[in-house]
Amino acid sequence: MKKIKLIQVEKSMDEARNYEEWKELAIEHDELSGMQEWKEKDKSHLYDFEEIKYRLDTLRKLRKKKDDEGLLFILKEGIHGNMGGMGKSTLYSRAKFGTKDLINEYIDEISAALNQISKTRKISKADKVEFFQIASQCFGRSALILSGGGQLGNFHIGVLKALCEADLIPNVIAGASAGSMFAALVGTKTNRELTNFFANKEYHSDLKKEAILYHNLLGTETKISAKDRIEIIEQQIPNLTFQEAFERTGRKINISIAPYESHQKSRLLNAISSPNVLIRSAVFASTAIPGIYPPVTLQAKNRAGKIQPYLPTRKWIDGSMSNDVPTKRLARLYGVNHFIVSLTNPLVLPFVSDPGDGGLLQPVKKFGTVLIKEVTQFNYSIAKKFFRFMPSSFNFTANTINTIIQQNYTGDINIIADLSLIRPDKILGTLSKEELLELVRKGERKTWRKLEAIRLTTQIGRTLDEILKKHKVELVT
Repeated sequence: MKKIKLIQVEKSMDEARNYEEWKELAIEHDELSGMQEWKEKDKSHLYDFEEIKYRLDTLRKLRKKKDDEGLLFILKEGIHGNMGGMGKSTLYSRAKFGTKDLINEYIDEISAALNQISKTRKISKADKVEFFQIASQCFGRSALILSGGGQLGNFHIGVLKALCEADLIPNVIAGASAGSMFAALVGTKTNRELTNFFANKEYHSDLKKEAILYHNLLGTETKISAKDRIEIIEQQIPNLTFQEAFERTGRKINISIAPYESHQKSRLLNAISSPNVLIRSAVFASTAIPGIYPPVTLQAKNRAGKIQPYLPTRKWIDGSMSNDVPTKRLARLYGVNHFIVSLTNPLVLPFVSDPGDGGLLQPVKKFGTVLIKEVTQFNYSIAKKFFRFMPSSFNFTANTINTIIQQNYTGDINIIADLSLIRPDKILGTLSKEELLELVRKGERKTWRKLEAIRLTTQIGRTLDEILKKHKVELVT
């Protein structure tokens, strides 16, 4: 009887109309499955519950006594998202909603302690700011990465909608190919504009426009015109540089592009490495699918604000070819150590699974992935010696295939599109408005499953960001 009830609840979760409805059903599922009892028990082999409990008790005592100096001393010992292994992804995939209550309480206590230090008059403002800067640097940053995926990229809209409504979109966002368009869209809108964009369902009309773009790809013309693509991107993305977008929204957007020439390296465009490059031109380049659209020369503003070619002798193509999920570069640029990945790349979806889901087959899948990469790299390194005798197009194709296989496509929290969404005739084909909206709904529901994990694992970082922002304003005034 319980099994039948669980199946009924799972079906209702799949049909939930909003996150609050889904959340209630998820909690009910945990009650029925026994996972609520698991959450209430501190003990587990998955993390060091004794260390977490000890630190939690210590923080509570110091806060209760209002011993702010002692509290600061304890906090200086270390604030990070994986204290005692509490950031382990498997801890957030056991239950349908949330994780161990002890972890929830510890995260809440850390946040409360940080806010208490921020408000106390027992510690100088200079000491507080120095502490929060160091704590923020040590804790790290979270980033959202939107992969390529052709028409499947519309799945990202559902992901962004769910994150926006929960106020959980990270400040660092990266996108490649189709993902670059949505990263640019988010990175050029203020919080209010983005909220209105989803609340008023403005994306419905944008999806309809995008259907026109992919309709042209199935035309009978021998050479594909980029006219519609240019029109859509210009309508959706303001003509801002990366620096101007950052100053407007405070978001650090990053767009991957791949080199058209064999001797060039892939690049991650952003306000740090390429502040004057126009975001539109970066999206044009990142969505330039080889064989479909011609390679692109980037555009930038010069000192006088006039638009001119950027690296005029170089051309660029689809960013997912070389850097679909740029975790290493984001880590180096922004100190990111926590990655939320929305994965829609149809070339890799059949071979990728969420490491956080665990299961008996997970080690086998991981071994299989490693084996494929090693065998491919070994064969490529041998065959490369003979590439000089082959046509340049063969060289380019072999390099691209090897690069795609060698990339890593998952992060700490993964929102992975279902394999059932892959329809070869629709990847670059015409979708009806209903089909487009279904992709959005799928992305939204997939994100609901991860929202509580995202909220918990980013809460301390968001608290530190809010406190630093507040103190910087006070210091200026």
